[in-house]
Amino acid sequence: VVVGANAVVLEGVRIGRGAVVAAGSVVTVNVPPRTVVAGSPARVVKEVDGKTESKTAIVQDLRQLK
Repeated sequence: VVVGANAVVLEGVRIGRGAVVAAGSVVTVNVPPRTVVAGSPARVVKEVDGKTESKTAIVQDLRQLK
């Protein structure tokens, strides 16, 4: 799971495995696995694909450098 900067996930909401929450999103309902959500309220904008996986992998690798 990747949660972007300043995203808000309301209490009790579940984020599915491999999902991506865009920066600034407000998540009010459960997020299905392997989907990308964005907006306020957050809505599914696409399924996770190879391009999304490579971009989120870069972010996760950068976080490991700290």
